[in-house]
Amino acid sequence: MKRILVWQWGRRGGGPRFGLNIARAIARMPGCQVLLSLSRRAEVLQAPDFPDREVPLWPVETYGGFGGLIVRLLKAPVVIPGLVRTLRDWRPDLAICAMTGPLDLLMAVALYWRRVPFAVVVHDALPHPGDGFPFQHMLQNMLVRRADVVVALTQHVARQLGTLPGVDAREIVVASLPPFDYISHREQAEAPRSPGPLRLLMFGRLLAYKGIDLLVEALRALPETLEFELRIVGLGPETTELKQLAAMSQVTVENRWVPEEQIAALVTWADVMVLPYREASQSGVGAVALAAGRQILATRVGGLAEQFAGEQGVTLCAPDAADLALALEALIARGPDAPLKAMASPQLQWEMMVATLLADIQAVHNLRPVARDTGAVVSAS
Repeated sequence: MKRILVWQWGRRGGGPRFGLNIARAIARMPGCQVLLSLSRRAEVLQAPDFPDREVPLWPVETYGGFGGLIVRLLKAPVVIPGLVRTLRDWRPDLAICAMTGPLDLLMAVALYWRRVPFAVVVHDALPHPGDGFPFQHMLQNMLVRRADVVVALTQHVARQLGTLPGVDAREIVVASLPPFDYISHREQAEAPRSPGPLRLLMFGRLLAYKGIDLLVEALRALPETLEFELRIVGLGPETTELKQLAAMSQVTVENRWVPEEQIAALVTWADVMVLPYREASQSGVGAVALAAGRQILATRVGGLAEQFAGEQGVTLCAPDAADLALALEALIARGPDAPLKAMASPQLQWEMMVATLLADIQAVHNLRPVARDTGAVVSAS
């Protein structure tokens, strides 16, 4: 019986849900037991699918803001022995960090004391502008250098990781990001769509690298006769571009955090998910749209083309306003199509991804260290 610890100590966003999906897939694998460690403050704990009978939970106190993070790090001499005690009692054979965060080095130390190998799933090898706490990627790089196995979700991220000092000689396992299925997606997707023009949605953190400026320029280039509805929903600084979008007649800007229980209804409202990004590792929002059977319009940057390869209803364009405008115009002029069939359940895709991932982690962990100039990539997609 293989015992696997999965931890993800984020409070909000897709990280805790990603960790939960990995843990659920492991729990369904023959010969495996799993323990999931989440922050006591994780929003996913309030979701309708909790408590989860499939996955035993190890809640850990984390922090409520940057000041709380500093306090928690200062308490490391107290926190780490507590982690060691739980590891000693549960005796994992392997640990997986599902998505990195500022406190993960505390777990890494505890795992080192208990001689438990661990893998780190890296979602973003390089920081996006305005993303995360100060020094968060420095802490991530420290964690990655201490990990026994490094996992990327796209070849794009794997190549970026291969350029980092201390990681450039490591074997990097490349997994995939299966579709995210939020509660009630299937039921809501089957509901009849009310009449009206094409509904476009840009959803997620409203930061500069998401291409908000490209979207402004593209919308200005559209013919005035086109009818559509565009909602831009997410949390970000009040920028000039957001104010320009809010002033447009067919656009609504909702600058707010979207609780997990509202995501299904928001995505189901849309006909097309718009991802006008200037850079991207992969897209959790895109994974949610795929599970819900929504069309996707995305720029061909980073790992997006790789993530959406072979998927139905995906339109890719160049990361410039002119090409984005042409793609938008074509979609709007065509109007609402019959919705794509929502995936019956992405559960099987998660199980396949995790089974391959665990096999590749085992293979890489048993390899001898490679020479410093021969970094390799192992596919787990």
